[in-house]
Order: sequence, then C-alpha cells, then structure tokens
Amino acid sequence: MTAEQTASPATADTVEEQTPEYRRFFPQLEGMRAVAAIGVLTTHVAFQTGAVGIPVLGPVLGRLDLAVAVFFALSGFLLWRNWVAAAHRQARRPAVRRYLRHRVVRIWPAYVVVVVAVLTLLPEARGADLTVWLANLTLTQVYVPLSLTAGLTQMWSLSVEISFYLLLPFLGIGLFRLRGTRVGLRVPVLLGLGVISLGWAWVGRALPLPDGTEPTNWVFGHLPWFIAGLLLAEVSGAAELGGSTRLTRMLERAGARRGAMGLLFVVAYAAACTPIAGPTGLGDLAPWQFAIKMVLGALCGFALLAPLVCDAPSGHRSTAARRRFRVLTSPWMLALGRWSYGIFIWHVAVLAVVFGLFGIIPFAGDTLLVWCLTLALSIGVSAASYAFIEEPARDRLRRRESARIRSRQAVAGPSDAVASTTGASSAETITDDTATRAGN
Repeated sequence: MTAEQTASPATADTVEEQTPEYRRFFPQLEGMRAVAAIGVLTTHVAFQTGAVGIPVLGPVLGRLDLAVAVFFALSGFLLWRNWVAAAHRQARRPAVRRYLRHRVVRIWPAYVVVVVAVLTLLPEARGADLTVWLANLTLTQVYVPLSLTAGLTQMWSLSVEISFYLLLPFLGIGLFRLRGTRVGLRVPVLLGLGVISLGWAWVGRALPLPDGTEPTNWVFGHLPWFIAGLLLAEVSGAAELGGSTRLTRMLERAGARRGAMGLLFVVAYAAACTPIAGPTGLGDLAPWQFAIKMVLGALCGFALLAPLVCDAPSGHRSTAARRRFRVLTSPWMLALGRWSYGIFIWHVAVLAVVFGLFGIIPFAGDTLLVWCLTLALSIGVSAASYAFIEEPARDRLRRRESARIRSRQAVAGPSDAVASTTGASSAETITDDTATRAGN
C-alpha cells in the first residue's frame, strides 16, 4: 500500500501536501550538470590540441575527465531518491517499467540521431562495419571490442550509464528489506558495496576476454562514482523524511560545510592529477591506479554535490536555493543544464568538424580558440536537439501516461479516481521533477 493510500484521500491536494519535499526540483544541480558537461568538453579539447602535455596545467586539464564522476553521481542521487522514499515511508517499490520507459525516452531519441549523423557524415567515421553500427546504436560499445569510433569515443561513459540504469532496480530490490527499523543499515551496505567494487580492476584483468575489451570501463568498475550519489540520496532523504541516524547526520553536517567540501575536492582533484591515479589522456592504468582513481573521483563527486543537496533549503523550486546558489541557478546555467546532454553527445563530433572547418591542425595548440569554437557550436546544436528531439519525446511520453491515467479514471469510481491520480507512491513522483533529466 502506498503512502497516499494509507492516508485519507479526500483530494489530490491533501495527498500532495504530505510529500512536498520529495517533489523537489534542485535548480543548482541543473547548473552543476552544465559545469560537468563543459568539463568533459574541455578535457577532450585539451587532449586534441596537445594541451595535456603542458607542465602543471596539462594534467589539470586532462583530469577533467573526472567530470564523468559528477555525471554518474548526479544520476545516482536523482534516481535513487525513489527507492529512499519507499524505504523510509515503507511504501511499495517504485514502478520499474515506468522508470525504464523514462530512461529510454530520455537517452535514445537524441542519441540515435547523433550516431546516425556521425557514422554517415563524419569522414573519420564513415565506412564503419555492421558491428560498430550495432554496438553504438545499442550503447554496448564497452562490451564489444574496438567498437568506439571517431566522433563517438565519449560514449563509453553513456554505455556505462545505461548499464547502471539496468542495475539500479536490482540494487533497489536488494536493499528493499532495509526499511523500518533496519533503514539505518542502508548507508553502511552501500559503502561496503563501493569498497568491494574497488577490486573490479583485478577481477576484470583475470577474465578471459577478447583483445580490445576493456572491462574497467564496465559499470562494476565505476560503481564508486554512482554510489557517491546514492549515499547523498540516502543522507538527504533521511533528513527530509525523519529517518536520520548518527551516520547520516554526520555525513549531512559534513556535506553542508562548503569550505570543508571545497578543500576535500581540491585535495582529491590534485591527487588525481598525479601518477597515483594513472596517466591523464591515453595510457594503461595498473589495477591499483584505477582503484585510486575511482576513490578520488567518488570523493570529487561527493564534495561537489554534497553542499548542493545537504545545505539546500526545502521547498519546491525554492527561491532561497536560487539565492544561495546564484551562479549555478542563473538563467544561463539553467539553460546549459537543460542542454547538457546534447553538449555531451555532440561535442566530440563538433570538435572534429572544427579542426577541418577552420583549418586547425590537431595536437598543434590553439587550445583556447578550439575550445571557444567547439563550445559555441556544441551549445547551438544542443539547444536545437533539446527543442526538436529531447523535449518533444518526453512530452509525448507524458501525454501517453496522462491519457492512460484518464482512461483508468473513466472506468473507476469517484474514490478510485483520486487514488488513480495519486496512487503512484511518493517515491515514484520524483522521476517527473528531477530524474527525467538525469544522465549525461
């Protein structure tokens, strides 16, 4: 039985008042998504222009690949909140089929357009065989040897993200028993899972895989980056829903301290720029280096996001949050956040076009010029992608779901109609306000 159904369903408004915090939109996270997208773009520009070889500055630019850790933590935070709400309210599990529908509609429409455009129009990618086409269209590149191709090389992380989308319901169901008096065990279990996953590099190296397969790019290897977001969802959810434990209160207080989190980020990022986290750019990582990189990336993701959710005023679309995070919630950052997925999926192809279109030689400098051109063109293409592909696809899904609800209401009695409108658990309602934008 859902939380709404246990209450007296006099009106939809009555039910809505019971769960205002968990229908929250975090505008500051939208801005942070824009920062992460620009970070990924910057590291690719730095590599393609040879800037990663500059002393001191080069490793700093090259290690901006940890922006992917921020993306993964964001997805973990937003999508796990559904399960946190169900655990704390002892409500039914979130609807997995609905969740998967939203994930598919969020990712594939714009992505398919990019893949088809790159493999048919980009000179460096034309002539790809059927294996490359299928691996890229199905987002299974990390499992198919030598299927990453020009213009789409960044999609390895989107392939990992899709794997996490499929894994998340299993994690949710596995931890679903940890509610009520056992809800305090959820954070220790997630921490333990993150620690165990650090051994994946050694496991992956021992697997009998075809040449060209890189198992460290599978979701199990990058699980610590997602778990950073899952932990934040547990901590903020426990505070909002009245289920805090000593551990979650400690993490919440620490996460709300901007100075401490800023210092943690600087230390973790600086360490990641050294050889202990492996080379910046191309190069093999020893298993221990990969494990350290995962730890440092998780710390960076946690440190950047924790102040945004642990120190965020409650209330849907809070004006206080906009004042507190005025840069991240500025109109331009919110717009870039909406377009961030497009920036991510288009920018490598745009970068390849910039070199040819403006006669710039790759790996020969001109970093600032290439960065400006690539960012400007990527923003333009991404805005069009959002307006003509991404948002229309989500609108169609929302209309279909609304029509399905109205159809159920037409055959239901008056009292059942209210339950039909609000019958999805409070955990499920989060998806519409926040998690539909999760993802790279």
